[in-house]
Amino acid sequence: MSKETTTWISERLGREISLVRWGEVGTPILVFPTAGGDAEEIERFHLVTAVGEHLAAGKAKLYSVDSLAGRAWLTEDSTSQAAARVQNQFDSALYHEVLPAIRKDCADEEVEIVTAGASLGAFNALAFLCRHPDVCKAAICMSGTYGLEKFLEGPVTSDYFHSSPLHFLPELDEEGDHLRRLRERFVLLTHGEGAYEDPEESWKVANALGARGIPNRVDSWGESYRHDWVTWREMLPKYLDELLGEAAPPSEEA
Repeated sequence: MSKETTTWISERLGREISLVRWGEVGTPILVFPTAGGDAEEIERFHLVTAVGEHLAAGKAKLYSVDSLAGRAWLTEDSTSQAAARVQNQFDSALYHEVLPAIRKDCADEEVEIVTAGASLGAFNALAFLCRHPDVCKAAICMSGTYGLEKFLEGPVTSDYFHSSPLHFLPELDEEGDHLRRLRERFVLLTHGEGAYEDPEESWKVANALGARGIPNRVDSWGESYRHDWVTWREMLPKYLDELLGEAAPPSEEA
């Protein structure tokens, strides 16, 4: 399986960031790590292997980037104000640095991406699509956590408001181009009901999206699916089949 790693000093974050790509052709899927994971986390936990048929069939190519904002929320900053500021810097780096790198790798300056992620990665998948519907066509949000104020104390500042879909979606201009584009996109919210899952998080987002006419769906996988990679390794291939068309099996070597 083809793999390529690109690392640079982010102008907007002021620190090193890595982008990893698996596969050679197909729809670009930007998969965000959980919590403060790095760009290779999805490979170590076998999520890349789980979608191997999609990569081999040329249906998709996976990208992942270091979760620098997640580290701020969980480990680096003591207040929600500081973490939200890093979240917005991270979003800017994604749009102005990571997205152009993906488009260059795809040799297509206008290609739209699908975002995906689990746990805190689901928040980033949702947030990037909601903030930039001009470049994303769908988001796959697995076992998500979407109200990040629970992690740190502090007020809801302007930085936090603009980083949180649950906060800014209700305020989007009804006649604006941003909301119009969002209504042409699709958000899939999926979760288990086993240990450490919180289905209410998905429904909060679904209600916020639905109130603005943004297409979405909530899927529950039941009590046998817990908040863990074994769940997400089963979920992601299923939803790539749905969004991209059923993957053909890889051809056998002669």
